[in-house]
Amino acid sequence: MQTILFNNTLIKELLYPITLNRNAEDVLIGIYTIKEKWMKGLLLYPSLQLPKEIPANLVPSIDFFKCVLHNSWEFALTQTESYRIIEAPWQIAAFNDWALRADIQLHVKHIDNKAISSTVQVLGDALFVEEGLSAECCTFNTHTGPIFIAKNVTIMEGVHLRGPLSIGEGAVIKMGAVIYGATTIGPYCVIGGEVKNSVIMGYSNKAHDGYLGDAVIGSWCNLGAGTSCSNVKNTASEISVWNMHLNKYVEAGKKCGLLMGDYSRSAINTSFNTGTVVGICSHVFQTGQLTPKFISNFAWGINEVYQIDKVFIDIQNWMNFKHCSLENAQKEILYHLYNNKQS
Repeated sequence: MQTILFNNTLIKELLYPITLNRNAEDVLIGIYTIKEKWMKGLLLYPSLQLPKEIPANLVPSIDFFKCVLHNSWEFALTQTESYRIIEAPWQIAAFNDWALRADIQLHVKHIDNKAISSTVQVLGDALFVEEGLSAECCTFNTHTGPIFIAKNVTIMEGVHLRGPLSIGEGAVIKMGAVIYGATTIGPYCVIGGEVKNSVIMGYSNKAHDGYLGDAVIGSWCNLGAGTSCSNVKNTASEISVWNMHLNKYVEAGKKCGLLMGDYSRSAINTSFNTGTVVGICSHVFQTGQLTPKFISNFAWGINEVYQIDKVFIDIQNWMNFKHCSLENAQKEILYHLYNNKQS
């Protein structure tokens, strides 16, 4: 029986802006996307009996797969520590510590760490490195959680990494960067400055100094030099975040940083307010003050509209840096969203 990870309007609205132009199963959390976790579970346990439809925002672990294998799907759902259901975008970051530790157990490929340079100081023994790592004069601290580094990653001198942490294929970590767990850096990202407990989807850049914490950043985003985001209010009180489904602000706990959709960018020295939501395809710039808490899709600055023809030109300009092109299917999705002016 074929199993389908199903999305519906509710799931996509709950995870706005991350799922506005992607399905929930393509959300990166931990080392893998949700879809990749299910595929790895089926690879490990080919005889798994799964239902015909599974919510695409259900995040499994190896313990969940074992529960299904040895008991039943219904029993596995009673073991709430073995899976997570993501019902808000900030939960992608909030659940990332759990997901990183769980995904290490799903990694079925043998990893040989012998190629690490002697100039790299490794603390602990929970380091997992694929081939092609270029790293010198760095520290990798796995005492606080595992560190997974995919193939062909470049880590420049003076970088400090603290697990749990995942760095995707082809990513570049720039000189002096400080990255705390629980952080996931997607493939072909360029990261500098200070990052903590954040998930950055593939091909995005935070290449310069500035702070990013408790944040979720979509694909093909760029945070200009000096961009920082607040993740805790000065009053240490509850943070309100815009909820697309309810069309109002809701409480998201006491730590929540920037939530940014795909293809959005910030100008240099942009200061994002606590729990700011930025839609897709927006170019954010504002001088001398914190941004509003909600910035819509296709925003130029704060209040103007980013014209769709210019959006496509600028996206392709950024993709040229990484030798990629905007696919027609994605272009059609963006056209549809622009023409329907979904905020």
